Amino acid sequence: MEAPRNTTSYAGGARSARQTVSSHDQIVRSLGQEILRGEIPPGAKIPAEAELLERFGVSRTALREALKTLSAKGFLIVKTRVGTKVTDPMRWNFFDTEVLAWQVANGMDADFRRHLAEVRRALEPAAAALAARHRSADDLVGMREAIELMRREQASEYAFARADLELHLRIAIASQNPMMRSLASVIETALLEAFTLSPPTRSAQLHRETVNAHERIVDCIEASDSVAAASAMLAVIEAGFERVEAEKVRSRGP
Repeated sequence: MEAPRNTTSYAGGARSARQTVSSHDQIVRSLGQEILRGEIPPGAKIPAEAELLERFGVSRTALREALKTLSAKGFLIVKTRVGTKVTDPMRWNFFDTEVLAWQVANGMDADFRRHLAEVRRALEPAAAALAARHRSADDLVGMREAIELMRREQASEYAFARADLELHLRIAIASQNPMMRSLASVIETALLEAFTLSPPTRSAQLHRETVNAHERIVDCIEASDSVAAASAMLAVIEAGFERVEAEKVRSRGP
């Protein structure tokens, strides 16, 4: 899932050996990740076209198309007689699936984890409340199946995370709000990575408590209790966030 890290750095004008990249996506990803890491900071010009052509070993047309893609994601702006500059981060499209994937590949730092949790608190309780009003019988079947998958997955961190994510996506679908469903899909990559940072599968008790907490969300949705469904969802988000942050503190040591 993690994209290859590019070791080229522009800090202080230093740069590692030339890396040849042949695909449009790899060019976009390499430059995008460097911008996210601050190696080409906001307000700075990107390297000259000739330098980029030499580095990536592609045609001028391919390079310009890649730069257009980064501009469409809000990362670059072209100014006449000035050149192509990196924009302010406030203009970057963090709801772009590629941008989220680059951020995850760069590493989920404390700010990113906090921002993700804030988005989840705003989005997912509302989705659960809507699901309690609009869910169908088929929606409930899908949610119960996801719960059973979570219950069975007691060893594989990744498989448990996938089952957990499946439940959250099914709740978004049951909301009957296509925008809610799209937003849930956009953060799927980041959520999957977050779910594996401190998996409940490491403890039988924690696994049981986590599954039960998720099952309470489904119970409330089935009971058409939108307030309780939103509250149960928020409790799950908070528990997961606190667990990950505590794990990060432990991993740093005394």
